[in-house]
Amino acid sequence: MPLSRHIDPEELVGRLHDAHLTEGGKKLRQLTTTSHLTPYGSRYASQIEVPKYSLPEEGAEADTVYQLIRDELDLDGRPNLNLASFVGTYIEPNAEKLMIDNLSKNLADNDEYPAMMAIHERCISILAKLWGAQKGEKAVGTATTGSSEAIHLGGLAMKRRWQEQRRAKGLDTSKPNIIMGANAQVALEKFARYFEVDARILPVSKESNYRLNPELVKDNIDENTIGVFVILGSTYTGHYEPVEEVSKILDEYQERTGIDIPIHVDGASGAFVAPFTHAGAGGPKWNFELPRVKSINTSGHKFGLVLAGVGWIIWRDESYLPEHLIFELHYLGGTERSFGLNFSRPGSQVIVQYYNLIHLGFKGYREIMENCLTNARLLSKSLEATGWYTCVSDIHRPKSGVSGVIAGAKEATGIQGETSADYVAGLPVVSFRLSDDFKAEFPEVKQEYVSLLLRARQWIIPNYALPPDENQIEILRVVVRESMSLDLLDRLISDIVSVTQQLIEKQNTDASVLAPKELEGKESKQKTSGGVVKRLEDGIHRTVC
Repeated sequence: MPLSRHIDPEELVGRLHDAHLTEGGKKLRQLTTTSHLTPYGSRYASQIEVPKYSLPEEGAEADTVYQLIRDELDLDGRPNLNLASFVGTYIEPNAEKLMIDNLSKNLADNDEYPAMMAIHERCISILAKLWGAQKGEKAVGTATTGSSEAIHLGGLAMKRRWQEQRRAKGLDTSKPNIIMGANAQVALEKFARYFEVDARILPVSKESNYRLNPELVKDNIDENTIGVFVILGSTYTGHYEPVEEVSKILDEYQERTGIDIPIHVDGASGAFVAPFTHAGAGGPKWNFELPRVKSINTSGHKFGLVLAGVGWIIWRDESYLPEHLIFELHYLGGTERSFGLNFSRPGSQVIVQYYNLIHLGFKGYREIMENCLTNARLLSKSLEATGWYTCVSDIHRPKSGVSGVIAGAKEATGIQGETSADYVAGLPVVSFRLSDDFKAEFPEVKQEYVSLLLRARQWIIPNYALPPDENQIEILRVVVRESMSLDLLDRLISDIVSVTQQLIEKQNTDASVLAPKELEGKESKQKTSGGVVKRLEDGIHRTVC
């Protein structure tokens, strides 16, 4: 959650009150008479302002407060046009009813809500099987507040197992480290900082598709490496990181040294996309079919199609979740085993997750994910067809050298027409930038202005820098979610073209006045401290989650 400072209302609004216009020597604010016939006929209509930063002595009429708050929230962006976010903004009416019916249920109260806990258990089982749980192993997992908590739990389990193994051998445990790419979402870095693990953040490049480079993993692992975070779907460009390739490197390292380094797959988005699409993860294996993969997390509120508030983590076997981290709680007459960073939290999202899994089934999820990828490819190809833009993401690029294999597989399975299997695997994400030719011809047009002018048309499309070492390149990024229909996509393409044409015709116009005040004067170049990029301070990841 963002930090907020206390605001002194006297300092903020005092001088505005002092400057109120008068009429006949009396303050105009006091002249209007009101009666509470409608919310706009209350005393808040013109006499006094709604208390904002201090508790009022007396309350106000419920319908008035509701209407005033609702009116203020109209200033927010439209969730369905927020193409910056991976988090879903739509659920089916029946799912919404289930959520409302169960809003008051606390997921921490196991004994009081046994039916809800049974549903939680079923979700764990369904996801474990979906991710390749192996016979003879007992997968275990839990719902979390989101992928951030799930990543922390996965990292913490790896750290504790590493400590236990080292202590059993009488070895030092004071210098744990963990491997991740510079494209890692901030939650991975938070784990390292909060739990005192040295984060070895490996640089990414165009050659590595702006994702973790397996060759660099070889040079940075050692006896103190507690694990490797491998991301199934980079938030920058949607590329999947090569889980199996990293696994083979760690296998070879163990053969040479005897040191066993596990993989945690951050599948915040991809673990709900790759299992269902014809393209898969772009390689034979990414999940528990690889013995090296010990845990996987995902966000139910992203491509799991639930609203914000639920994530999942599953360990391939209960032996990979150290017993010391599990708490046995005697609470409200029952006993439960718990491993989490939170206690009380809503249970309704878990119920909606189960609804989606049962209602959609495998084919339903496949249809939705394939539709998302189809629309993302259409957007990518349309942007590049203008000649003004080039895509950094690759899901619209055909796979090379495998057309015969794909054709044979389609024939064997009865698949008709084009699918994601014909293209490079990845998330339904379109990351794009102004083409080199465009920038040479129209040097006065700044890419940031495209984002700002689209915001004026209610589209929320962020413009931000790629990871460190590549942060001289800025990209615009669109997440194509379930609710991006073909008609809406046509309008988006039309507006991007229209805004770009407008900037071409008025090259000398300074559109920076449209930027939020707090961003004025900020350079896109990231700050550094002692040679280390200060990513959290610049808030780069605020727009990429």
